[in-house]
Amino acid sequence: MSKKEMLISIIDGQGGGIGKCLIAKLRESVLKKSNVKICALGTNSVATNCMMKAGADVGATGQNAIVQTVKQSDLILGPLAIIAANSMMGELTPAMAFAISSSSAQKILIPLNRCKITIASEVISTTNSYIDSCVGLVMQYVDEFAMEQ
Repeated sequence: MSKKEMLISIIDGQGGGIGKCLIAKLRESVLKKSNVKICALGTNSVATNCMMKAGADVGATGQNAIVQTVKQSDLILGPLAIIAANSMMGELTPAMAFAISSSSAQKILIPLNRCKITIASEVISTTNSYIDSCVGLVMQYVDEFAMEQ
């Protein structure tokens, strides 16, 4: 019996910079594991292309691609805005936000306060530090997933 492949979906919009950084760092660690597949999901083609260039295995763009893919995902990564309807200057539709937040996948979100949502925390860090923390959490989930197989 073959092992199940873990699907990590990275969602980003606008220029795709956060998704690009996540994928680049995941390429260094997570992708050494053969049962992990990274999917770049962009709210627009610029974001998708940016994430694909960073090393995603597959990519897709737009509302339907996001709504359908998050149903199959094991982990969903991206900025906090991906669960806020009409964020990213309107690129993140209510249907996308609902599908992402309703997905049974574990979500690991980068706490950027650009979508009129502020995280009440005394810990304030840099975007790179948040991305490093996100990658560390992904590694824990990937290891747990591999042990279950």
